[in-house]
Formats: sequence, structure tokens, C-alpha cells
Amino acid sequence: MSGLMIAAPASGSGKTVVTLGLMRALKRRGQTLAPGKAGPDYIDPAFHSAASGETCFNFDPWAMRPDFLLAQAERHGRGRLLLIEAMMGLFDGASDGSGSAGDLAALLGLPVVLVVDCAKTSQSVAALVSGFAAYRADVRVAGVILNRVGSDRHEMMLRTALDAIRMPVLGAIRSDAGLALPERHLGLVQAGEHGALESFVGHAADVMERCCDLDQLVVLAGRAPGPAVLPVVSSIAPIGQHITIARDMAFAFSYAHLIEGWRGQGAEVSFFSPLADEAPSADADAVYLPGGYPELHAGALAHASGFRTGMQSAAQRGALIYGECGGYMVLGDALVDGEGVSHSMLGLLPLVTSYAVRKRHLGYRRLTSLQPDLFSVPLTAHEFHYSTVVSEGAADRLFAAEDALGEALGVAGLRRGNVFGSYMHLVDIAETGA
Repeated sequence: MSGLMIAAPASGSGKTVVTLGLMRALKRRGQTLAPGKAGPDYIDPAFHSAASGETCFNFDPWAMRPDFLLAQAERHGRGRLLLIEAMMGLFDGASDGSGSAGDLAALLGLPVVLVVDCAKTSQSVAALVSGFAAYRADVRVAGVILNRVGSDRHEMMLRTALDAIRMPVLGAIRSDAGLALPERHLGLVQAGEHGALESFVGHAADVMERCCDLDQLVVLAGRAPGPAVLPVVSSIAPIGQHITIARDMAFAFSYAHLIEGWRGQGAEVSFFSPLADEAPSADADAVYLPGGYPELHAGALAHASGFRTGMQSAAQRGALIYGECGGYMVLGDALVDGEGVSHSMLGLLPLVTSYAVRKRHLGYRRLTSLQPDLFSVPLTAHEFHYSTVVSEGAADRLFAAEDALGEALGVAGLRRGNVFGSYMHLVDIAETGA
């Protein structure tokens, strides 16, 4: 396995676009890639998959156990170039200070390429980069890519400063309005909604081919040491033998490692589209509604009679139904959209949520199941949403939750019979004693 991490000093430095361009440029050269995203992000992996043609897996150093990360890197990256995009700044982690992309790079033995936004700096770039390079002995910053460079003279000043600290410059990218991606409240607009994604990725790859030393990047990737013996690591148990999963623009936030983990434990997995008014598979014993943007599609979901009837039939025949975040909202009685219009949802949980009343909920969670017939072990999860709970009716609670600092957050989620849900995106089994 060979590998690199593409990181940055801070969010907004342009590392996602650089990563997409590098993935497509390397693919053009015949390089077989294993794309990855550090942290809990649900949106960037779809862009990585579009650029590389391969499934992108999350590598979360806070929420995933070290052995799980090592095993996933070995399985995903064997015989390929593992190219992982960092999250936030290289050393930014959870509120307890752990779980940074730097931690992940150290664990997996990946050299780091630092993407530096140079729009408002020149010689000071050397002080910034030298600080990152010296900050941790177990994290190797192998080179930098200069982003948003203004001119030939600007580039010369930057390169001269970095030559003085003997830091390799692997590329210099000029400011380019064509390298901007649209955003919304949870991050980038989804890959599937980008009307010109292929031409955008193609343009980014053209820029990387012209401005970056791809040969040197491949040399730097080298070969990561990897474990001598592949760890055998259990993952979150399947919620059924045949799990049918909602997948479309309203339900796009599912983790590839979770689904592949279910398959690896013998579960059959199928997909359906609520926005296309499809019902879940009639022979499935479990239905999973992942997160997404139901608040942007509430009217369409409210009028999807085939989806509604199919979900109600699944509940009546005893299939286990599990929803998280956006899926949880859709399991409720109603969803109030951003304009204050209330839309009838599935009515399988006594819950009303609103996107008109917004508050950011963000952070890692440790969960103890209050319903051990569904989840029998402690879990890690991530919570990120702006919608709020308007009302909750009588139902059992699903989890007791703590934040990354171990502070109790109370109970979360609801259960009514065979229908379960919460705002939490499940990531992995929590380490014993965590």
C-alpha cells in the first residue's frame, strides 16, 4: 500500500478541490486509487468517488478504533495509492483535542502534503509551513502545494522563502474562479446536484497536471508500512439479514464502511429512492433511512404515496426500521421546511422537526443504547444538523449520549415498537473503557 494525506493549515484553503484534481489527474495516468476522507464528513466522499471512479471510505481517528482504521486502510489501499483528504486544519481535532488528521497520518504512516492558501501572504509562508512541519515528530510534512498564487513574482517570493527552510514545493496553483464549488448549510452542495461536475473535475485535473509535479507526488507516496498481520476487527452489527437502504438526494449521507461492514457480516443490501416514489423492498427485514437533506425535498416526500405506503407496510409486517438525522426527521409526524410550511411525514415516530427554527448541533458523541435488542454495545457517532425538535410524543428513548469531553447530553432518539431513530450518525463501536 502506498499513500498520501492532502491536508491544510485551516479549512477553506482549497484542499478539497486540489484533492479532486489530483485524483482525476492520477487516474488519467493509469494510477489505481483508493480515495479516503478523514473525519465524519458525508459530502466530500461523493466528490472523491466521482473524481477517482472508486468508492471513498471515511477514516475517522476520533470515532473509529485504531485497529479498525488500520484494517480498513489495508483492505482499501492494498495494491493501490491511498489518497486521503484531511478535515479542517491538520492538527484540529475534537473538543477533547484528539482525533485530528495529524493523528490519522501518524497512525497510518502517511506523508502529508500541505495545501497552503497564499492569497494573502508571501515570505511568511515559510514561518507557517515550518511551524506545521516541526509541530509533531511523528507527522511528516513532505511538501507543499501553493494555492491561490497571484502572479509569477508572487510565486517566486513564495518558493524562495520555502527553499530557505528546505521544504519541497510540489505545485503552485494560480487563483482561478473556475475552481470554486457551491456550498450550503451542511457543507458543499452534493456531488449529485452539481450540474457540471464532470467538466469541473476535468478542469481541476488539467490545472493539477499543469501546475503540480505528479511524478514527485507518487514518489512521496512510497509504501506505507502497514500492519504485518491484517487485524480482524468487528464492526457495527447488521440491523437485519436483508437491509434495504434509502438512497437519493434526500438520503445521501450513509457511510460506505458501515454498509460494507454489514455486507461483510453476511447481510444482503439493496437500495431504493423515496424521491422516485419507490417503496422499500418487500422482502427486506430491515429498512435504513440515512441522513441527507429531507428539509429541501419535504414537499416531494410528503406526496410520495408509494414510499409512504411501502414504509407503513414494512412497519406493519414487523421489519426493523431505523432512521438517523434526516431519516429520523422523515420517520416523524411532520417536518417544517425553511419557509415555515409543515409537511406530513411518515408518522411512524411521534416527532415534529423544523428547519424554519434553526440551531447548529455539531460534535462527536459516545452512545449507550437504551434498547439493547437493537444495539448491544457502546457506539461512537457524529451529530451535525440545523433543524430542531418542535415536539416529541410518548415513546421509548434510544440512546444516552455524551460529548467528546465525556459530558452527559441526556437521552436522544425515539423508539416505537420496531421503529427506531435519532439525529446521530453512527460511526463505529466505541473502544472499551472509552
